Amino acid sequence: MRPSRAQPRSAMPPAVYALTAGAFGIGVTEFVIMGLLLEVSADLDVSVAAAGLLISGYALGVVIGAPALTLATRRWPRKRALVALMAIFTVGNVACAVATSYEMLMAARILTAIAHGTFFGVGAVVAADLAGERKRASAIAVMFTGLTLATVLGVPVGTWIGQALGWRATFWAVTAIGVAAVAIIEWLVPQTVDRPDRVDPLSELRALVRPSVLLGLSTTVLGYAAVFMVFTYIAPLLTRVSGLPEVAISPTLLLFGAGLVVGNLLGGWLADARLRATVLGCLLVLAVLLAAMNAAIRDPIAAVIFVGLFGMAAFATVPPLQAWVMSNATGAGESLASSVNIAAFNLGNALGAWLGGLVIEHGPGLAVLPLAAALIPVLAFPVALTSMRVAAAQRPRSFPPS
Repeated sequence: MRPSRAQPRSAMPPAVYALTAGAFGIGVTEFVIMGLLLEVSADLDVSVAAAGLLISGYALGVVIGAPALTLATRRWPRKRALVALMAIFTVGNVACAVATSYEMLMAARILTAIAHGTFFGVGAVVAADLAGERKRASAIAVMFTGLTLATVLGVPVGTWIGQALGWRATFWAVTAIGVAAVAIIEWLVPQTVDRPDRVDPLSELRALVRPSVLLGLSTTVLGYAAVFMVFTYIAPLLTRVSGLPEVAISPTLLLFGAGLVVGNLLGGWLADARLRATVLGCLLVLAVLLAAMNAAIRDPIAAVIFVGLFGMAAFATVPPLQAWVMSNATGAGESLASSVNIAAFNLGNALGAWLGGLVIEHGPGLAVLPLAAALIPVLAFPVALTSMRVAAAQRPRSFPPS
């Protein structure tokens, strides 16, 4: 029996909010570099394009680190693993703050990223266990709220700190968040989660390569590729297509971040009620919204409104996709599949940015980017549907049919 079933169903366990704190710190360190590219490139004497590769390097670290570190820590008690992962994250940010060269900063970013996927993967399993069967997706959403709040609050504040006091000050600030998160996790996460996985690595890998799991991971990659096809280029879209002044970008992105928070919690709540329907519905909503955004983006006021709606649709997909992959790997490979799905989100980020660049440079251009992105969740829909049909034959037990 899972320890989560002893928890009251009416309230989210405090330990879930401890994981939210860790997710907040990780979210800030992942995204804040976007606002500091000019400062970093000037200080380390590299081009802005080279500084931008610090984002790609981080994503690569997540993709590599998620499965590797999950397998390496599989026999550790989960609380110990979470604390250790936050410690790695904190050390990585110290290394970023003291880096004296571009190469050192890249290595430090990759070190920090290695802990990212496994923390979210193991943390999602722990949060779902603690919340109980009826609130698993909601618990995942609450944990991921840390990531959305990092976008809304942490990144703007971190960017302001970096511009006012130097980019290294931002990483020292994130280091302090890491230290606080370690203390909060140690304090609030109960010993009841301190149980290592007893299955062997081959069983975990066999669970990971189940057709329903692989199709679920593919759905995640495609779903989030659509999001980052547009989000990566949101600033030029708003200035060159919508005609907004540059000073309006930051307030508009705050609206996008608010949409992330609302969509994330809404997606978790809906997924707890009807998981399969929520996965498919979120993909359709994302496709329709992106197609409509292609027309709305030409009007400044409509563009601002649709950026907020886009944020809602973008992150509403996250809890159901995470819960779906976990549900099909329950037992032998839940932690590994959960971590690999985090890597799949990051792979989708990279794929989306690349596809968006192709559309802009070699395709119909920036003005039709949202319409081109709308095709991706349309492609993801039959992949998700096939995953569900395969899963129905396997009769997954962790979630009721919906």
